[in-house]
Parts: sequence; C-alpha cells; structure tokens
Amino acid sequence: MQLKKIAAAAILAASFSQWSDEVSAKEHDHDTNSQPIRGHESLIRVMPKEMPRFKFDSGYVFEYPDAVRGIYVTGHSAGGEKFDSLTKLIDETDLNAMVIDIKDDHGYLTYKPEPDSKFKDIGKPYIKDPKQMLKTLEEKKIYPIARVVVFKDTALAQKMPEWSFKDGKEVWKNGRGESFVNPFVKEVWEYNVEIAKEAAKMGFEEIQFDYVRFPEGFETRDESLNYSAGDYKDVKMDNIQKRVKAVTDFVAYANEELEPYDVKVSVDIFGYTATLPEAPGIGQNFSKISENVDVISSMIYPSHWTSYFGIAKPDTKPYELVEEYAKLENKKLAELKTPPTSRPWLQDFTASWLGKGNYLVYGKKEIEDQIRALNDQGINEYLLWNASNRYTPNVDYTP
Repeated sequence: MQLKKIAAAAILAASFSQWSDEVSAKEHDHDTNSQPIRGHESLIRVMPKEMPRFKFDSGYVFEYPDAVRGIYVTGHSAGGEKFDSLTKLIDETDLNAMVIDIKDDHGYLTYKPEPDSKFKDIGKPYIKDPKQMLKTLEEKKIYPIARVVVFKDTALAQKMPEWSFKDGKEVWKNGRGESFVNPFVKEVWEYNVEIAKEAAKMGFEEIQFDYVRFPEGFETRDESLNYSAGDYKDVKMDNIQKRVKAVTDFVAYANEELEPYDVKVSVDIFGYTATLPEAPGIGQNFSKISENVDVISSMIYPSHWTSYFGIAKPDTKPYELVEEYAKLENKKLAELKTPPTSRPWLQDFTASWLGKGNYLVYGKKEIEDQIRALNDQGINEYLLWNASNRYTPNVDYTP
C-alpha cells in the first residue's frame, strides 16, 4: 500500500511538472485564457480561468447529417417488427433521422430501466433492447433523437397530485382524459431532465422535449383549478407572464443540465406561437424558447391551422401555408443573437376530420410541396409526423 502511495505521488508530481512547463510556454503565446497567480511563481505562473468540464461518452459514434430529415417513431414501432421497415425506408431514401419516443404522451418510459432505477415503475417493455436498437442506428448512420414528453403526464399526475392541477379534490383531466403536471413545480423539471439524461447516457445524440407548456386553454381555467405557483407565487407579473417565465425557465434549465452530456436540445412548439408575442394560455413564447435551444421544431401541419395567412382552407394548400409560415419564422429567428436551427414538423397524414372540401388526401405531392416550400425559404431540415408511423412511399425527400 505504501509503495502504491509513493508511485501515485510520483505520477502526480510528474503530471504537475509537465503542466507547469506547458503553462509557462503558453505565456509566450499570449494565451488570453490565462491569468497570473500571486506567490509561488517558481512553481505556477498561470492557471486556466476554466478547467476542462466533464463530457459524457456513450460509446456510440453518430455524425450530424448534412441536414436532418427525420420521421417520428413510437416506442412500439422502435421495439417491434415495424422497426425493420422504417430503417429500410431510411436506407432507401434521403431520410436520415428518427425521433423515437423515450417518455411517451402518457408519461411512461418506452423501455424497462435498471431494477434500481427511480423510474422503474413507469417503464414499459416496448423497446426490449435499447442498446441493440442504438447499435443498429449507428451501423445504418441514422441520427437518433429521443422524444421526451414533459408536462403532459397522466402517470405522474396520478402518482403526485400535488405536482398537478386539481379540479376540486380530483386531478384535472382534459376532454381526452389526459392530465398535465405543473410547470411551476421545480421537482417536475428535475424529474423530466433526469429522464433526458438517461436517454443521453443510452446514446441519443439529441433530446427533443415535447409538450413544454401548460394545458391548452389554460387562461380560461387558471383561477378555477387548484395548483401551486411554486417559486413564481410572489413574482411581480400577471398570470400570463408567469406561465411564460416558467416554461422558458424550464427550457433554459434543461439546456444547462444537459450540457455535460454533449447532446443537442430541441423543443417542439405550436406553429401559431410564432405569429403572437406569446401564446397566453400555454405559456409558450417562440423567441424566448428559441434563445435556449439548439433546434426549434414548430408543428406547422397545414391541418392544424384555421384561416391564417389569408388562406381560407390551409389543409388544401400545403405549399402556400408552409411558405407563409417559413417567411414569418425566418423574420422571428433573424431578430435573435444566436438563432437555433429551424426544423419544423410536417404533415404525413390525412386530416379527414376537417370535413369534405376542407382537406386533401395527403400523398407524395402534398408532402413534397411542404418540403419544397421550406427549401425555397432556406430551411433544409424537417421532421415528418404520422402517429401510426405509416409513411407515404416514393416521396422525394430532397425535391
């Protein structure tokens, strides 16, 4: 044991001596990232202002594509037979990325974590072998993005009602029977960011946060529901601004916490938020969120707009709708000091619920029209959404 201590001390001394010599040499190179230290000048001339920070290495190697062109993949698809057909689609086309559910719309993990994990009770066995899945993506050079649904979380709301919104004594549910957790509660932030860190450790190159918002229409129920305002209780702002601040603060917190894991951070956001100073009920401010992410993914499905941009039936005009949105978004992002990459969500589904005359059957032409509209405005990245992961064949993804 004594010999081991002496050897360790010798190694430390040698390393220190080498570091001192390197630092002295840097003085002559006018190294602007160093500063003199008073005393012990014979041993140490300067020290770095910032020491190297920890960076996590998953062991996988992925390269960022020329431009991300991706598809949405559920946990069921990623862990089932459909995974082979989806990877084949990417192999045979100019697609190059997958957005894979890791925490889904109900609040469950799509894989089973380790038995000692704090999240073991929300794990589902959809993706049976995440390591093999990521190895396959690595071999096929498919850029992996982990989708983490944040504040829409029925599982957590039921488990921790005090972190949610209550209607009387019961946890509030929307018209679809879904519950949300409260963006004012910092424990909810930590919970979701810890899940995001697990996804980064698994090997995902990017974390995409979805449902980063209050429930839709919250401005009509913010005074009727019971919930905690947390640290925002005494903030001198109206309720709208408090919601905006809480959502923006979460995004900034997540970005900072994930920095050591060397992953990109992206956020899904309603397309219409770019048309407003801020969405009053849900707390999304396009510009403020964009300032805190690497990628902003506006959901601009033509079917989800009413008569915006002077287009009476947007679903029937996919090129025109996407073109007008892209023009607006470009202006908004140009106002930012360090704008994120724009990577909108596009529509690969048919919105028949809009009724006869208000929708088109979306196929090859309609998808290519959306992509071309983005390209014509200088936006080259996009993601395609189909909830069932049935994507239109024979599409030219770089028209």
